[in-house]
Amino acid sequence: MIPAAPPETLPSLRVWQRKAMVAYHRGQSRDFLAVATPGAGKTTFALRIAYDLLADGTVDTVTVVAPTEHLKTQWAGAAARFGIQLDPSFRNASVHSAADFHGVVVTYAQIGADPAVHRRRTLSRRTLVILDEIHHAGDARTWGEGVQTAFDEAERRLCLTGTPFRSDDNPIPFVEYEEDPDGTKRSRADALYGYRDALADGVVRPVMFMAYSGQAKWRTSAGDELAVRLGQPLTKDLTSQAWRTALDPEGEWIKQVIRAADRRLASLRAAGIPDAGGLIIASDQNSARSYAGILKRVTGKSAAIVLSDDAGSSDKIAKFAESDEEWLVAVRMVSEGVDIPRLAVGVYATNAHTPLYFAQAIGRFVRSRRPGETASVFLPSVIPLLSLAENLEADRDHVIKPKSQDEDPELLLEQAQRVLNEGTELGGQRETLESNAELDQVIFDGGSFGLPVEAGSAEEQEYLGLPGLLTQEQVHLLLQKRQREQMAKQKSGARTETVERPPAEPAMTNAQKRLKLRKQLNALVGARSFATNEPHGKIHAMLRSKCGGPPSAQATIEQLEERIAVIRSL
Repeated sequence: MIPAAPPETLPSLRVWQRKAMVAYHRGQSRDFLAVATPGAGKTTFALRIAYDLLADGTVDTVTVVAPTEHLKTQWAGAAARFGIQLDPSFRNASVHSAADFHGVVVTYAQIGADPAVHRRRTLSRRTLVILDEIHHAGDARTWGEGVQTAFDEAERRLCLTGTPFRSDDNPIPFVEYEEDPDGTKRSRADALYGYRDALADGVVRPVMFMAYSGQAKWRTSAGDELAVRLGQPLTKDLTSQAWRTALDPEGEWIKQVIRAADRRLASLRAAGIPDAGGLIIASDQNSARSYAGILKRVTGKSAAIVLSDDAGSSDKIAKFAESDEEWLVAVRMVSEGVDIPRLAVGVYATNAHTPLYFAQAIGRFVRSRRPGETASVFLPSVIPLLSLAENLEADRDHVIKPKSQDEDPELLLEQAQRVLNEGTELGGQRETLESNAELDQVIFDGGSFGLPVEAGSAEEQEYLGLPGLLTQEQVHLLLQKRQREQMAKQKSGARTETVERPPAEPAMTNAQKRLKLRKQLNALVGARSFATNEPHGKIHAMLRSKCGGPPSAQATIEQLEERIAVIRSL
């Protein structure tokens, strides 16, 4: 059945989509992997390919595999604009879809539950299979094996992803891997359109990360009281517990951050983005409900709450997307593929910190509608998240490392179990005593701006009140201006103090010295970026290349000092 829409009525394609389409039709290969940053238009590209293949008779039917039930409806609606009718309500028990559909939309869970049903459908007609967010096919082996069984005989397979990497070494079905000399296997994309390219083309928004530190104090199950500062170099266990203390609805940290995020949202809505929306991403359902209650108490505003992947939640998301409501609170439902372009402010109130999850979550805020829109995401100032925020523009491949012959299976099992239990061992075994928030830094374009300021202060409001419609260059200039003003005030205060009493500088701890060096390095990088028009991330990468070592969030004091010396010599 040929699509009903005439070619002249089809949605227009962006430059990267046209190039990818040409590459697809030129290659005529059975498998094609398109990697494009969230918000770039993977769905439109895939449906144009489906339209062409149905129109020229290469395939007779289309099967789209999506991660969630909500996305099934979203895919069907998008396909209808191409004159392609897809059945989003198809169930495994149905075996066949109605004759007036061009195909179906199913989930990876459906495939894993009964791959034989989908294999029979694939064998019965020449089928194009569109695998949306294909990295999910490695989740739980039943999904990966089910996809392999169901579609290994498909006429064409089009794999899509915005995050082509995984947190494990499970290979992704139908993805080609190239082997490096050391035995490492790296995924190969047939079409690649990364966040950096999309940002340069104005296809996505730049993201400004508002990183909040502060004190966290809690009591362990043994009765010990611990107090630390978020963002300081800590052991993994202490970082996790401090992080959870900050996110605890009983503490002040999350209340102060939600209040700050609402002020930022109000600023955006008053200065050019009247329908801007906010999203709080929670770790679990109880926290989500509590955060909605906090929002109501500190701002007087109600929030829509999405707790699970069911029909009611899909309706809530669709209603919020089309409304003028300000806030949505969700667990993991609104983390991937869900299209709400008006989301402009986020609160990352979860302890999830894999590169995959972080990229998917931030992808909800980058969908551009018009020039000048900038997204703002509020997050805890902890090293795992700071590193991910600083490296947002880096393109990643899925890398499978060769297994060592010396690996101890028992040790690997123990490590996996420890990671699995990390979220549950700490919950319920600690009591939050107190927490407070402090705006530690603003991360933008890979660089850090600003000095620590108290939540609720006039200095914090200067950052929260940045105009909503600015070019990247204007954001840079304003952030640099704010930082210079802060530094001038600090120096002025220091001079006054030295007049009143003899200068006596207390010895800094390693953590304090490291924080000071990071600020100094970021300021120098910002100055060079302004002078050369190079992105902050590129300058940081150049310094790492010259000096070696990890990203600045994990760098040692000596490595930071070396990088400062190098950038000063340029």
